[in-house]
Amino acid sequence: MEEQAIVIALVGILGIGSQWIAWRTGWPAIVLMLAAGFLAGPVFGLFDPEHAFGELLEPMVAVGVALILFEGGLSLDFRELRHSGQAVWRLATVGVVVGWFLGALAAHEIAGLVWPVAVLFGGILVVTGPTVVIPLLRQSAVQQRPATILKWEAIVNDPTGALCAVIAYEYFRKVAESPGASLIEVVPPLIIAAVLAGLIGYVAAVIIAWSFPRGAVPEYLKVPVLLTAVIAVFVVSNMIEHEAGLVAVTVMGIALANMNVSSLRSIHPFKENIAILLVSGIFIVLSASLKWEDLSYLNWRFGAFLVALLFLVRPLTIIISLLGSSIPWNERLFLAWIAPRGIVLVAISGLFALRLAELGFGDGNVLIGLSFAVVVTTIVAHGFTIDLVARLLKVKGQTRPGLLIVGSTPWTVALAEQMRDLKTPVTVVDSSWQRLALARRKGVSYYHGEILNEATEHNLDLSPFQTLVAATDNEAYNTLVCNEFAHEVGRDSVYQLGEAGDEDDRHALPEALRGRALFESGWGVTEVSERQQQGWVFRKTKLSEEFDFEAAQAKLPDGAHMLLLLRDNGRMRFFTHAARPEPRAGDVIISFSPQARTAEDTAAKKAQKKEKGGPKPEPA
Repeated sequence: MEEQAIVIALVGILGIGSQWIAWRTGWPAIVLMLAAGFLAGPVFGLFDPEHAFGELLEPMVAVGVALILFEGGLSLDFRELRHSGQAVWRLATVGVVVGWFLGALAAHEIAGLVWPVAVLFGGILVVTGPTVVIPLLRQSAVQQRPATILKWEAIVNDPTGALCAVIAYEYFRKVAESPGASLIEVVPPLIIAAVLAGLIGYVAAVIIAWSFPRGAVPEYLKVPVLLTAVIAVFVVSNMIEHEAGLVAVTVMGIALANMNVSSLRSIHPFKENIAILLVSGIFIVLSASLKWEDLSYLNWRFGAFLVALLFLVRPLTIIISLLGSSIPWNERLFLAWIAPRGIVLVAISGLFALRLAELGFGDGNVLIGLSFAVVVTTIVAHGFTIDLVARLLKVKGQTRPGLLIVGSTPWTVALAEQMRDLKTPVTVVDSSWQRLALARRKGVSYYHGEILNEATEHNLDLSPFQTLVAATDNEAYNTLVCNEFAHEVGRDSVYQLGEAGDEDDRHALPEALRGRALFESGWGVTEVSERQQQGWVFRKTKLSEEFDFEAAQAKLPDGAHMLLLLRDNGRMRFFTHAARPEPRAGDVIISFSPQARTAEDTAAKKAQKKEKGGPKPEPA
């Protein structure tokens, strides 16, 4: 018992530690987790999952995979998919069939796997993980259309690849259990079991969608009830047919995603946290389970298979799928190169490797090692070349981090003009066409619509924006916007106009909901508006080794307030009530200050000091 507790703690430390290092360094988390598990298992022998967990290892991995597939199904909203264009539909239909066939053919003819294992592995290979694809796209700033296609292909093919693997496994399991059985004897029961499992998942989704909005389940029990329901659906479906549970939970997730259950939005953060824990844990356990003899099978044939996967299977899949489409050839070639695999490939391969070995298919033992090789090869090959390939094929988008401003006012439009002049992508969003009039006159990029409306996700590309400023005249609305986008943009990258409140002030909005308050003084909407009306303006000041921050402050009019620093690489660092960024040479400071006095005003002020009691000069 104590040994198992130590192993569980070690798995958590290695998994989440790898995720944290990946966040700090920008390296792929999946490669770090593979390295951590491999070092802890085969290399240093810190623990052996099979010895530590025994017979529990297989059901633990199975339940973890089921929850991961359910979470992936929850991301597949067909309403959003409608806006992605025909290319995604082609890749999700023709592309899956072509990719499955070519992957299986390469696995058999080049890697030398027996047909049952090759067909199953070919089905898994259609998966391109969104957990790997989306960070890559964000990192390289690819143009919107190819980025959207790759993103939705990954989201759709995650559950699709799992279903392909389940179908292949069930078919060959039945053939192995009933040698000599005809196709008619094997396929109909398989179809019936899959339909029944899908029906169980759909009914469970309907029950959840009906009960949650009607208060049948209290808020604090929604996550536990949902997780319990997923596991129950998985187990019950498996009792009907082996591995039918994976079909059931995938259908359940997809059904819930398309039933518009508003109460599910509140559990999304927890759902994703659970997914991260499961992904990290399963990846560490599977990589630590590798044996040296498993890796000894990876000879030159497997190396040739990896080359074929990169340069034949993927390009042919894209070319055939997009024949006759309107996608330009440079974008097709880019899509043909980028297809990194992720955790779902390894998790499903690990699950079925155990099953295939039980059925007597010897090549099943090499699936885990081969799946790790595919993941590492594709992530390294695509991760380190995506930027270069995007530039060569001219699909590179805007590389400088963008600023999204919510609320069109004279103050926000003036700020947008400053950022535009500094070559920073900036867009002002407002639901009022009248309030956007000034932005239109000034030539500032704008979006007319409600930022919180679901339609905005389809009509406004949010990928170029790494920072959001909510600056409407309604502080509560600013807080709502920041709270909504904190999960997508990052809590440290959402800012708002709104007076910074005290934790003990029962009239103030909770700090946990708010964005960071702009300006070190934490000015509210009223203070900024009053100063804008008094003629305050934005100023740009370039720092250098000779002209540092203190010198810049001394040059500004009295009362000037620093708003942000713009780094050489385009990153924005705002001055807030809670933190002051560290100025560096090369930074551009944006300040908000009173109008500078003219030379005559300055002379009059000096004369006034000398002639005490004399007549005061006319106001400027």
